[in-house]
Amino acid sequence: MTDKEHEGGDGRTGRRTSDKDQSWIPNIIRKRVCTTFVEDSLSNGALCQCGGMRETHGSNATGDYFGAAIVSQWDSSQHSSEYPTDAFGELEFTGAGRRHSHFLRLSCDTPPQIVYSLMTAHWGVPSPNLVVSVVGGGGCEKVKTWVREVLRQGLVKAAQRTGAWIVTGGLREGVGCCVGEAVRDHAAAASSLSQKKVIAVGVAPWGLVHNREKLVNTQGSFPARYYVQNASRDSCCLDNNYQAFLLVDDGSVGRRGGETAFRSKMEDYISHQRTGIWGSGSIEIPVLCMLISGEAAMLKRVDLSLRKATPWLVLNGSGPAADLICELLDALSAVPMSCTSPPPEGEGSESPSAELRERTRERVKRHFPAEADREKLVDRALSIYQNRDLITVFHGEQDSPDDFDTVLLKALVRASKRVSSDASEYTEELKLAVAWNRVDIANSELFNGDIQWRYEDLEDSMTDALINNKPQFVRLFNENGLNILDYLTYQRLEGLYRSLSNSSLAYTLLQRRLTERQSLARSVPTVPCTPDEPTPLKRPQSPMSPISGPSSAKELSLYEVSRLLWDILGDVCQPFYYSPLGLDQSTSTWRTMKQVNKLLLGDCPYRKQRCVYPWASLFIWALLQNRSEMAVYFWEMAGESVLSALAGCKILRELSKLESETAAKLSMKELAQKFENLANDVFSECYQSSESRSFNLLIRQSLVWGEATCLEMATAADARLFFGHDGLQSLLSQIWWGDMERSTEVWKLILTFFLPPLIYTNLISFRLVEEGKTEQVPHGQDTDSLDGVDATMFSLTDIMDEDAEENAAIRINLKGAPSSNPKRPFILLRWREFWFAPVTAFLGNVLMYFLFLSLFAYVLLLDFKPPPPHGPSTLEFVLYFWVFTLVCEEFRQTFFRGSTTLYQRMKLYIQDMWNKCDITAISLFALGMCCRMFPWSYEFGRTVMAVDYMVFTLRLIHIFAIHKQLGPKIIIVEKMVRDVFFFLFFLAVWLMAYGVANQALLYSYDPRPGWIFRRVFYRPYLHIFGHIPIHEMDADKLEEGIECTNNVTLIEAGAEPCTSTYANWLVVILLVIFLLVTNILLVNLLIAMFSYTFSKVQEHSDTHWKFQRYNLIAEYHSRPCLAPPFIILSHLHLFIKRHIRRIPSVKIKHFVLDIRGRQASRLNTWEAIQKENILSAQNKREREKDSERLKRTSVKVDSVLKQMAEIRDHGHRLRMLETEVEYCSSALSWMAQALSQSNLIKPTRPPPALRGKFAYRYVIHMI
Repeated sequence: MTDKEHEGGDGRTGRRTSDKDQSWIPNIIRKRVCTTFVEDSLSNGALCQCGGMRETHGSNATGDYFGAAIVSQWDSSQHSSEYPTDAFGELEFTGAGRRHSHFLRLSCDTPPQIVYSLMTAHWGVPSPNLVVSVVGGGGCEKVKTWVREVLRQGLVKAAQRTGAWIVTGGLREGVGCCVGEAVRDHAAAASSLSQKKVIAVGVAPWGLVHNREKLVNTQGSFPARYYVQNASRDSCCLDNNYQAFLLVDDGSVGRRGGETAFRSKMEDYISHQRTGIWGSGSIEIPVLCMLISGEAAMLKRVDLSLRKATPWLVLNGSGPAADLICELLDALSAVPMSCTSPPPEGEGSESPSAELRERTRERVKRHFPAEADREKLVDRALSIYQNRDLITVFHGEQDSPDDFDTVLLKALVRASKRVSSDASEYTEELKLAVAWNRVDIANSELFNGDIQWRYEDLEDSMTDALINNKPQFVRLFNENGLNILDYLTYQRLEGLYRSLSNSSLAYTLLQRRLTERQSLARSVPTVPCTPDEPTPLKRPQSPMSPISGPSSAKELSLYEVSRLLWDILGDVCQPFYYSPLGLDQSTSTWRTMKQVNKLLLGDCPYRKQRCVYPWASLFIWALLQNRSEMAVYFWEMAGESVLSALAGCKILRELSKLESETAAKLSMKELAQKFENLANDVFSECYQSSESRSFNLLIRQSLVWGEATCLEMATAADARLFFGHDGLQSLLSQIWWGDMERSTEVWKLILTFFLPPLIYTNLISFRLVEEGKTEQVPHGQDTDSLDGVDATMFSLTDIMDEDAEENAAIRINLKGAPSSNPKRPFILLRWREFWFAPVTAFLGNVLMYFLFLSLFAYVLLLDFKPPPPHGPSTLEFVLYFWVFTLVCEEFRQTFFRGSTTLYQRMKLYIQDMWNKCDITAISLFALGMCCRMFPWSYEFGRTVMAVDYMVFTLRLIHIFAIHKQLGPKIIIVEKMVRDVFFFLFFLAVWLMAYGVANQALLYSYDPRPGWIFRRVFYRPYLHIFGHIPIHEMDADKLEEGIECTNNVTLIEAGAEPCTSTYANWLVVILLVIFLLVTNILLVNLLIAMFSYTFSKVQEHSDTHWKFQRYNLIAEYHSRPCLAPPFIILSHLHLFIKRHIRRIPSVKIKHFVLDIRGRQASRLNTWEAIQKENILSAQNKREREKDSERLKRTSVKVDSVLKQMAEIRDHGHRLRMLETEVEYCSSALSWMAQALSQSNLIKPTRPPPALRGKFAYRYVIHMI
């Protein structure tokens, strides 16, 4: 059964089995039926000792009278038999108006592991962090008011905080009813967004359940309707506030206690399971029994449970059994026991034991005066006293129920010390606090400065907190002595990935990549795994450490994580974790997997190494699981805040595309937007602090993120809000204009473009003055500054400079540092500054493209010669060459950009919509050019060329996207085109419906396909625009003298069919309806869609345009400065440099800055300071919110109320002490007066006199 939770057919294993798919339960779970009638002497033969009527027993059970006479006592194991259970499924309490509860009838001998697996894996009950088993207080016993308050204010709240199960009898009587009411009240008062719900489980005897016949169904009940009624003395109804019911069947009817043995075994089994996801917690699930009241028989239950080392919490003052145990612990603590301590000198060895037994007997007699077998109760009480270390007393009338969870914690810690003498009290208390996610207890009790924590003490708890998503504890451990560099090794990182929940998307994706590597590993004979053996992502872990077990080539490794991140991030980053694995990025995937398998079969030395960037690795791990709070904390701790936030945005948005569940997809998108906002906020702070440093931040290569830059990551993440920032746009503007002033008018550029000598005049201003100022700053001044004063600055001339490619780096000029560029002559320098600016390349491409379209139009309209040998003309050959240069440029953009594989380059190229437009235009041009060369396809080729001209002309839209006013409107038009397609779908449906009906009514028979198409689609489409041929549709206005026929033979020969006048009124009605729907409904629908799209896009059109502007600037920055057709010269130049001179190119990486060492450290420190400023401001705003103020006020009020309660308690105690002192004073006064009047003592001096208020009070007292 435990394997069922791993099953799943859609790639997502471990999903909860359908509730109604539980037909296998009767094959495993059994019930008990009495098979031997043992007569009850008090019932005159009508009842069996099992409690059932004689009629309910079968003939075999009642036929053996001889056997019945011999048997004097009914026993469940001997006189009952097991059969498949017939009561299981869901329970609907009629009139309760709440969710269904699960129920199961099971034999008292059912193995508890089967039941626990059924509850957690199939019923969906979350695994507990604590089990509180409430016993006692059953039957008609009245529960005291303060006990109800402890259950409501203490137990249920503690269960909600710790994620505990509350196990009771589950019946509407006694303590079980009180617990149900407390759970109901808590559910009504708790927020609907509360992540933890109180889980109440009822374990009741089947024979005691009222209306149990309603639950019987051999196929299972989904649901069984249960009516809560007033029950008789021998039965009781189930409580509707419980989530699950285990109805234990021992074959008896109306008898209590049949479930005790199974409940005890269930508690013992759960106590050996581990907390957390997949049992990944650092401790076993603690089980605590809570005794409320109880009769004499309860002492046996307590004694047996204590012998299994189960801790108990006893409520003093709640009832007989609880009060007896509390008195024993209080009164007998000073009496030694002969078996545990040596007797005092001079006394016999039996006298202490006899004294202890005698005192115990007195107390048993006082609490249970009616019990006959008193000596057995004394033995039970003494046995309980011997295990007193496992018992904690709660004084309900003195202790506050608000601290009940702390009481539970102390009780379990005390028990753990008893079980394991080597265990540290603080370590066990910390593990319990982590399991319950009670960071407040850990802060107040464990990390208050009194304890010096070692790394070894926090290691396991840190793992537990990470796996089970407890970010507050992760933060707490990091602040109190845990060094993350020592903690996070590659082996532990792999273990964290193996602990992923099998219902998560990351688990599925990693499993796929693991399967791919396993398919290759099966060919290796040394792999210790059979071919048919399942190879899950996670294996059962060691109980001591959930992530430190040995691994083989069949288990998850960092290679699968690296492949997943490569698939998500694409070519933005270099592969992760290749360096510790010793892999080469240029190696093929097949060879890499083979190398990884060989590595994993060995000792895997990389696993002992420390993780180079631990916070970034944990940040990625949290992102893949969509853990919001933990991911934000890891982002705060990781360096390179802007880039890390953008990377998180990218990862989450890619995962959201793969996620199928709507809720998870929405949460991923929200978290991605949150990280984009964080990146934008941090960069805003950086830009306000230092403009040049913030520019460095955008183009700096990151070692943490695989040499990616902020601009590259923001582009991949589609972070449009980030691109809308003024600082980023300022950088793009500087790059766009190069070293020219941004205020330069366009007409000056055009004039200089056609008259290049104007470059050397003052027509265009260049930013040479700034560079001069920069060189005047003394070297070393403020280079270590971390405030707003700039420490570094880079020259945009170096970015645009072609010689930067030859040096394989973009140069950075420190203030006062000599420039690494050799001084060029003024003529050459000014020439390069103009022609190598992206704006110049863009302007040249625009002008030449207009010239290209003019040439294309002229050839198509005036100079399109016949096929060879008469054509093509000279201008047409020029056009062909021009298009050839365009093809060369497209090849350069596809195959000669980036360092990724050929497939990834092609994939990246084809993703751009305008590249698809270029491919379409070039393909149509090639087709038209080939067809026009042959006489038989000349006209077709000319037609294709005409259509192709339209495609080339539409390419102008992309060119003008750089314009500030046209750019946003182009985006709106693009969105509206999508709306048109939806409109055309509705229009096509209505056109077809009307066109077919109209054609059938007007023409009874017309086999001509062309005319059918015209009358079904084309003519109704013209009706929308008012072109309605009434003379062909209305019978009253048909034109006379038109030649037509109704002869089928003539019609098939090509004659015009006559218009049918039958039901012509219906044609007119359909026309009216068609025009009404299309011209009013559909057209106005289209207008409304356009209006909505415009209003929606207009708000963010500027942001979208700025993002599109970056793509255009990046494109023209990477393009050669010459435009087609002269671009062929640039292509030849690049070919010589790349393939002949072997000079590598860095210009293909847009805006890349490579800084290392001290300069990079200063930049990271400065960025971290700006991030801290942002976080401090956010925390301040959060604290100033009304909700936070109310929370703080509520905490203060609770503290004041608690102090007032303590003051009242102290006042009550002082009054009691005052009363006792007055009594003693009166007694002493009386004694002194009596002695003074007698002759026994003769005073030598007069008695002392009282003064002041004491004398007055004494006189009043005497009166």
